[in-house]
Amino acid sequence: MAQSLSKVYIHVVFSTKHGEPFIKESIRKSLHSYIIGTLSKTGSYTEEIFVNPDHFHALITLPRTKTLAQMVSRIKTTSSKWIKQQGIKNFSWQDGYSVFSVSASKIPVVKNYILNQPNHHRKVSFKDELRKFFEHYEVEYDERYVWD
Repeated sequence: MAQSLSKVYIHVVFSTKHGEPFIKESIRKSLHSYIIGTLSKTGSYTEEIFVNPDHFHALITLPRTKTLAQMVSRIKTTSSKWIKQQGIKNFSWQDGYSVFSVSASKIPVVKNYILNQPNHHRKVSFKDELRKFFEHYEVEYDERYVWD
């Protein structure tokens, strides 16, 4: 019997709508757990996750039967509902997202980067951070449509 196997790591990044700092420290860890559970149900393994007040980072595996768009939609839809249930009524994620491929050899580096988000953002804004990712991965973009 034939098998279809894969191991694809992706770094998913997106912000809250208009970069509003909606995510409070009091719900961050519970939100992490909720998103990890949601991803697990889709067959995705979460290597690392960190939700900043105004944006999201996760290093996950992409299940071979799901598209990038399906995975991001699942994260955004379910977590948005959960966040609103926590009393943040006007919450929403931005419409767009960014996803970057990660080689297996770089997993420790990306995990460390995600874990160190609070320290990193004392020096670098989210917008500058994302611009650096675009440059590193040679992603062409239009500033007018990145920040929604």
